[in-house]
Order: sequence, then C-alpha cells, then structure tokens
Amino acid sequence: MPKPVPVNIITGFLGVGKTTAIRHLLASKPAGETWAVLVNEFGEVGIDGSLLSGSDQTGEGEVVIREVPGGCMCCSSGLPMQVALNQLLRRAKPDRLLIEPTGLGHPREMLATLLQPMYQELLCVGATLTLVDARKLADPRYTGHDIFCDQLAIADVIVAAKTDLYEAADTDILDNFIATRQLGERPLYKVAHGAVEPAWLDSPRLSVAIHPPEQHPGLDTPDSIELAMVLKFPPCGYVRKDNSGGGFVSAGWIFDPAVVFDHFRLFALFSGVVAERLKAVMITNNGIFGFNLSEQVLSIMELDEAFDSRIEIIAESAADFDGIEEMLLAARI
Repeated sequence: MPKPVPVNIITGFLGVGKTTAIRHLLASKPAGETWAVLVNEFGEVGIDGSLLSGSDQTGEGEVVIREVPGGCMCCSSGLPMQVALNQLLRRAKPDRLLIEPTGLGHPREMLATLLQPMYQELLCVGATLTLVDARKLADPRYTGHDIFCDQLAIADVIVAAKTDLYEAADTDILDNFIATRQLGERPLYKVAHGAVEPAWLDSPRLSVAIHPPEQHPGLDTPDSIELAMVLKFPPCGYVRKDNSGGGFVSAGWIFDPAVVFDHFRLFALFSGVVAERLKAVMITNNGIFGFNLSEQVLSIMELDEAFDSRIEIIAESAADFDGIEEMLLAARI
C-alpha cells in the first residue's frame, strides 16, 4: 500500500500573500518530487492556478495545479473539494499536497474533510500554516472578522508575512496580538517576499478540536464529473462571473486566448482600480504577464504561458465593475 500523502493547508486572510508563499515552497521542494496544489478562490474566475503554473519558479520535478473557483471548497458539504482532491490524488500521485483556501473561507471545514475516515490511509494531515500581515492587526475589520479568527484558531504555525513592509510599531502590535489571543504556544516566523521554509510544513500539529462533517451519500464522485469544464466563449469573446459573500463582492472576466491586450493601457487601468484585491493573467502585446494589486500597490510578473486572459477583482462594496469592463474592452488590440 502506498504511503499516505503529506498535506498542508496554507491559509490567511485576503491579500496576505498565500500564493507568493506557495510559489516559494514549490521552488524549494526536493528535486524529483511531484507536488500538487489545490487552490480555492473567492471569485468565480480562477487566477492563482495560472499564476502558479505560468511561473518558472517551481523547482525541479513536476507540479500539478487544480482549481476550485467560487469559494465553495470550504462549504459544509465539502463536495467540490472532495471531487478535486480525489482527482488530484488519483492522477498526480503527489509526494506532497498543498491546499490554498480562499482568504474569505472558513478553513476549519476543509480541515474536517481531510480528517474524515475515508482519507485516513490516503493522507497524512500535517501542520496548517496561517499567514498574517501585522499591519492589519490594528484594524477591527480584520481582527473582528470571524473568518480571520477561524484561520488563527486552526493554525499550527503562524507566519508573519510581508515583514519588509513593517514599521517598528507593527512588530510590537504583532507580539501583543499573539499574547492577547493566547497564541504563544504556536511557532511564529517572520518572513519577507513569501520566503516560507519547507521544513515548517513538518511542524507538529496542535490539538485543535475539529469535528468531521457527516458523510453524505454519493461523495465518491466518478471520473466523469469534472468541476472545470472546457469554456466555450460567446461571440463577444469573453465571459463575466460575479460573486458575493462575507461582506465582499467580486467580478471576474475570462477572455478568449485570441484576444491580445495593450500592455500600457492595462497597466494604467489596473493601477487606477480601487479594490481590496485584483489579480490578473493577461496576454499582451509585450508578452504574458501576471498582475497583482494589493494595498493599492500593483506588481507585475512575467509568465511563460497562459491558456487565456483572466481578471478577478474583489471589493468590500459594490464597485463600478461595469465601468472597469468598458475599459478592459477598450484595452484590446
């Protein structure tokens, strides 16, 4: 019988840098090993999978990416997660599995699914790494959010991310927060640029009360069921998908790969968007690029490949998504 696959959840609130941390882990993985990544996003348009698979920073060996869009992987039934998880284990046969839940989802439900009896011989559930940004700890919108609290409650390791952007007061706030929330027994690491160490994945799990959900009939879904269907574009050349929940709204667009965008106009458009988060993978006249807007700072990463162009914007309230769509269409070449 094959050995159980080590699995780790990499969680944290919206915009904390989970995808960057996973990219760093993939670049540092042992040579020759196959690692799989199961990604869930709040929006209906998957972006993180393209950012991970399109980058050449995945180390030696194979990396298999599977996306579950729409924030549904953390729901109580866990059906979308189980379908994707079963397919990954069967097809990729990975040496390790990393799971990145949406920053707006409750990871406790996901952990409960992994601990079900049906996975006991297939998975070895390891440490859950929760990323936090100390600059947000003075904002009650974050510290009082039930999802943020849930992410910390299941943490086996706490990673203070983006320390290169901290001021001295941020570190003091972080230390006080850890003490006040009685999280001091958890290892705390401080990193910049997502430099999470692979050794932290093997940290011991803490005794957190997790109650597995009830087993529902029919969860062992056959191969014929696929979550990600082949997308057929309408004559206009793009589709738009909207979502809402947890006090946030999102809009996402997927464009036919034949559509090429003006790089300069995209940069100007994305730089001017006011939102909690923007992610995009775009085919432009200068090549393929990933765009990431967080804290109103836009970063760009050149990618090797992309199956199409896609954009996801998350905001706290109804944004002018229609106006953004008009500017996107105007940026086509």
